[in-house]
Amino acid sequence: MLRVRQAQKIEGTICVPGDKSISHRAVMFGALANGTTTIEGFLPGADCLSTISCFRSMGIAIEQQDDKVTVQGKGWYGLQEPSEHLEVGNSGTTIRLMAGIMSTQPFHVVMEGDESIAKRPMRRVIGPLRQMGAKIDGRKDGEFTPLSIRGGDLQAITYQSPVASAQVKSAILLAGLQAKGVTSVTEPHLSRDHTERMLQAFGVQVLRDGLTVSVEGGQELQGRAISVPGDISSAAFLIAAVMVVPGSSLLIENVGINPSRTGIIDVVKAMGGSLELLNERIVNEEPVADLLVTHSELHGIEIAGDLIPRLIDEIPVIAVMASQAKGKTVIRDAEELKVKETDRIATVVSQLSKFGAKVTPTDDGMIIEGQTPLTAATIDSHGDHRIGMAMAIAGLAASGETVVENDEAIDVSFPGFGQLLEKVSK
Repeated sequence: MLRVRQAQKIEGTICVPGDKSISHRAVMFGALANGTTTIEGFLPGADCLSTISCFRSMGIAIEQQDDKVTVQGKGWYGLQEPSEHLEVGNSGTTIRLMAGIMSTQPFHVVMEGDESIAKRPMRRVIGPLRQMGAKIDGRKDGEFTPLSIRGGDLQAITYQSPVASAQVKSAILLAGLQAKGVTSVTEPHLSRDHTERMLQAFGVQVLRDGLTVSVEGGQELQGRAISVPGDISSAAFLIAAVMVVPGSSLLIENVGINPSRTGIIDVVKAMGGSLELLNERIVNEEPVADLLVTHSELHGIEIAGDLIPRLIDEIPVIAVMASQAKGKTVIRDAEELKVKETDRIATVVSQLSKFGAKVTPTDDGMIIEGQTPLTAATIDSHGDHRIGMAMAIAGLAASGETVVENDEAIDVSFPGFGQLLEKVSK
């Protein structure tokens, strides 16, 4: 279990672990590419290690030592049929993107994960892949794992996605790269675009037109060197720590600031927070910067609409910040929270309320009353890494000592989180 005491100040210069989304894709695309791909800054968390394990099971040689990875790619059709089921652990990114990749392969594969994955919806991905010609089955007609996939001989589709989901979009685009014709995906709002950017870095032509992304089938990937920036979703917890502990200041170096992910920056600024972007640059098609964060008095705002897909993973810790802001914060249009590792509307409300915070659930979000004094509590991550970390941040602002149970879930995306928090807490 993780123990957190009320902090007097948060300060220092730090780096956060590599971006989880980019780490997944670097391994996947490297395996499908012709030649060698080297990855620096890789996130050695449980989810990304599941991706490595899956490709090793299909005959891809991958060397991994801490945050350095070398992938010996064999091209699109160099994968071998695995002798056993592919285990994805707790990783929704792995299973959904792999569904697109496996749909292109001329063999049979079964993918499954842990209890959390078994409850997460898959038909949003399986439906369009079936339209392209992949033969996919699973529990409740493909709604739940395990998934059985027999791919190959795909036809391009033009798909209007009902949800703004990078995982759905990515699975279809990856299948589209080996389908006959041009595959297009249109979203209701822009979701994170790491797939499009990294495909271009690997030499693929990607056409973007507003909310529509298209790829032509038959394209090959070429191995290359990838440098993974720090994960802004991980940085969000340290940003929030500065905002809930008066007198604090942090410099967070080498953070990815992809516009489809910077909703947390927009929210902090809208709430009155001081956050500067320094040393802005482009690395492997991804924008990167250093973040200088200084404690500020925050005020409540409304968070809704096309901003939600750009910060969906940060909402638990945004709720913590809102509990210390002046006035009321309303979060709407966030139904997607219900199908994450947990129902994050329910878990945020139940766990943050233990501190004495005033949080009310709604059908599509929550309402948080601000400037509420917090008292230390014993909370449960419920196996959700972002819930565990968000409540640890609340513990920094709460009088007494907070205990986070089931904190091992945090290793999914932020190995060493507890030690880093201790390092910057004064």
